[in-house]
Amino acid sequence: MLKEKVVKHYGSQRAISAALGVSDSAVSQWGEVIPERIALKLSRITDGVLVYDPSFYKKSTAPAA
Repeated sequence: MLKEKVVKHYGSQRAISAALGVSDSAVSQWGEVIPERIALKLSRITDGVLVYDPSFYKKSTAPAA
């Protein structure tokens, strides 16, 4: 799940932190793709409005070139 999409849904990082019960700094430390466990939680608490996509979190099994 992309952080940009979550911010757009909630309106601010502070609103995200309040919804999740985490600190503002925790939210600000996320990269472009938010942590998988957070994506699952957001999908659940938004009744699927924010969609968890497991393909964002699959590790590549292809050998390095």
